[in-house]
Amino acid sequence: MAKKEKTIFVCQDCGYESPKWMGQCICGSWNTMVEEKLSSVDAYKKSPTITNSTKPLPIKEIKSGAYDRFDTHINELNRVLGGGLVKGSLTLISGEPGIGKSTLILQASGTIAKQYGTVLYVSGEESEEQIKMRAERLNAIEDQLMIVSETNVDVIKGYIDALDPILVIIDSIQTLFKPDLSSAPGSVSQVRECTNHIMHTAKTKDIPIFIVAHVTKTGELAGPRILEHLVDTVLHFTGERTQEFRVIRALKNRFGTTSEIGVFEMREEGLVEVSNPSEIFLEGLTPDTEGAIVISSMEGTRPLLLEIQALVAPTNLGFARRAAIGIDLNRLNLILAVLEKKIGIPLMNQDVYVNVVGGLKPEGTSSDLGVALAIYSSMRGLPIKTTTTIALGEIGLTGELRPVSNIERMIKEAGKMGFKKCILPKQCIKKLKINEPIGLIGANSLKDAIDCMFVEN
Repeated sequence: MAKKEKTIFVCQDCGYESPKWMGQCICGSWNTMVEEKLSSVDAYKKSPTITNSTKPLPIKEIKSGAYDRFDTHINELNRVLGGGLVKGSLTLISGEPGIGKSTLILQASGTIAKQYGTVLYVSGEESEEQIKMRAERLNAIEDQLMIVSETNVDVIKGYIDALDPILVIIDSIQTLFKPDLSSAPGSVSQVRECTNHIMHTAKTKDIPIFIVAHVTKTGELAGPRILEHLVDTVLHFTGERTQEFRVIRALKNRFGTTSEIGVFEMREEGLVEVSNPSEIFLEGLTPDTEGAIVISSMEGTRPLLLEIQALVAPTNLGFARRAAIGIDLNRLNLILAVLEKKIGIPLMNQDVYVNVVGGLKPEGTSSDLGVALAIYSSMRGLPIKTTTTIALGEIGLTGELRPVSNIERMIKEAGKMGFKKCILPKQCIKKLKINEPIGLIGANSLKDAIDCMFVEN
């Protein structure tokens, strides 16, 4: 009698495994359980063998990878990676379709192939001819750039063994499959197994590997969450396809910080670096505007100037609406409560909308004062000199202004961009050493800041 193959049901959203089919997974998703065979389990039951490449070594004899990086010659990408591409690292880059993921890694592949040696570009979605057409447009044609269209992980590993490249690009992980598994490409089991084999290749051969991944409709990484735990770095590409600017940030980075961002402009010849993002984000700034003000935020080691816009409109029906894009909604509600209690603005019957121009989400609390002043300006109909004035500071629940970190670097950036006046917490002024031609106006509370901004002496 033939032995019955064992099967298991796997959720395609979270990777949860169950011996029986369930209509709703424990993660809350419906109809995501798919039956998969367990034929590949026997491969892991073999007795392990010790090789020279897996022999334990004293930690003092292990070479540190902190200084062993490839320069991609794309400064914005190097900044996000932490200084370059670390040998033996596994990097995952995700983003919406058409955002520029393949464009960026193909540009990096061309520069690395020209500078260092053989680069293997594996595509599971496009043919070799399609990749060459894009490479010609990006001026990334190099003799050492090898292109292959393949989805079988075992065949890809054979190419890596034969070519011994210094960099491998896989576009994308959802198209790869392992013949031992019966599930379809893109399923939880296939993505997990393929990523495991790719990670083993990267670590044993000391080859950096770039993996392109798809995202879901909500913008989250498609596939099981274990995918993010396996890789060393997770990069996320954001931006609107109808707009020119793209922002790349690190959601996870074992070799650097996760607070840096890289800004690019999409042009016909590819992605072009933006060395001064503040100038780009303030391009549409108009003087003497109601409900708009400029604030500053630290993105890693770089201060950025951003425009915050607020709109206050009477509520026509039902409860007042609060909407925030780029600003935490809980933080906005806190600021509105302080404006009502300490300044006396009636906002119970007013809809409040706040937006950060450019699609960025400023970190920290340095934008509190700017949000409050923009809301007050829109509510009272008072214009702000947006091209000359900047506001920085955190707002407490008692209405006081509190200092924020790195405020000196933010003010220096504002001075370089031509701003003439900065409203900030008064206790910060004594500690600052500013050589830029910018006037500092200290305020102890939100009421003092409003008086400095709108009341003529």
